[in-house]
Amino acid sequence: MEQGLWGVEVKSLETGRLLYARNARKLMMPASNMKIVTLAAAAETLGWDYRFKTTLETDAPVHDGSLEGDVIIRGSGDPTINTRGNRAAAVFDEWAAALQRAGIERIAGAVIGDDQAFDQAGLGQGWSWDYLQDGYAAPVGALQFNEDIAKITIRPGLWPGDRATAEITPGAGLAILNRITTGAPKSASRIEVGRRSHEAVLDLTGTIASDAVPASRDAAVVNPTMFFAQAAKEALVSRGIAVGGSGADLDDIRQWRPEAPRRTLAESLSPPLRDIAAVMMKVSQNLYAETLLKAVGAARAGTGSAESGRNAAREIFAGWGIQPGGYVQADGSGLSRYDFVTAEMIVTLLDRMHRDPRHRDAFAGTLPIAGKDGTVATRMKGTRAESNAMAKTGSIANVRALSGYVRTRDGETLAFSILANSFTIPAATVNWIADLAVERLANHGGR
Repeated sequence: MEQGLWGVEVKSLETGRLLYARNARKLMMPASNMKIVTLAAAAETLGWDYRFKTTLETDAPVHDGSLEGDVIIRGSGDPTINTRGNRAAAVFDEWAAALQRAGIERIAGAVIGDDQAFDQAGLGQGWSWDYLQDGYAAPVGALQFNEDIAKITIRPGLWPGDRATAEITPGAGLAILNRITTGAPKSASRIEVGRRSHEAVLDLTGTIASDAVPASRDAAVVNPTMFFAQAAKEALVSRGIAVGGSGADLDDIRQWRPEAPRRTLAESLSPPLRDIAAVMMKVSQNLYAETLLKAVGAARAGTGSAESGRNAAREIFAGWGIQPGGYVQADGSGLSRYDFVTAEMIVTLLDRMHRDPRHRDAFAGTLPIAGKDGTVATRMKGTRAESNAMAKTGSIANVRALSGYVRTRDGETLAFSILANSFTIPAATVNWIADLAVERLANHGGR
């Protein structure tokens, strides 16, 4: 690490004593430790019981079982309508049942997504073009299905040398340039997914063995609202509600479609923020973090944008003694290399969350537990830190981070932030060093 940079701070939450600091006030890229920043602002603004609301609406009459117009789905950013816990299926079941109770067996028009609660900037500030096809960089929107990730299914051809087949989930907004060939039986399969920077085309290359089972890859969708509307249409059809039109984005049709008063057919509430945040922090889900940043902006300023979210966070943190010049927030997830924090700032936020009875237990409950779950499930096993340290990880190229809480041998609770930047040694070695530091804190004795 001679050419790299460490930023570290360790503080007792019981006495306020500073145990260790190294470059604690130097600005460092945090990677997913930025989620600590975003969650602190979201918890303070929204509260741990906050739920996103999604409504099924229409402005059309019903005649003889037919809705003579469109169904409009109004979103507020719920990121949980996905396969985790089969929540998407449960929501679509609710909507189909609500339509049937309303005497609707057929929708003559389209299924339209209304995403006006958030702005149209789906990507985070400073995100790099060369990973935008990947699921972890999916764009955020006020309507989000399956975490805005489409599935690509690849099947081998009949004979070696044949072109493989590739299909993508409808509504993804992506075309496929398929250059995958069929390999010999029992041969290794190698599939690469790239994306052209200037157009919505996925470039699939590689080989798949002729006797291989179908392979799958994830891809970030182009238009989350269209993806949601198409998925909702297919879900309603599969549940016995005929739909005459297609899935559509309200932004694409509002110029010729007159606005009219709507009535609500169904309403769905997301799980509470405490549950959403646990997924976001334990598996480091980027889309959830970007959603929370915009939700903070919508709650504080009426505008669901990253900019309004950053402004709201800045006001909150200034009230906590964290000045704007002490950090730089570009996005909510830490995927951006424009993000900068200090170890001192992260420890200040950890201290604030711990001292506030409104936040202490809920915030701690979101953090991965060393050796047990989340992104530290395999780390610090067999040490005093196992089942003791609770910490958020961070990982982008040449950046690693680990920040959270640990109890010493004497039961003293410490907050720590360990940030590493600008290294070229293996990232696993950097993680090992950080883990050793936390293990040493867990073994520390003598107040």
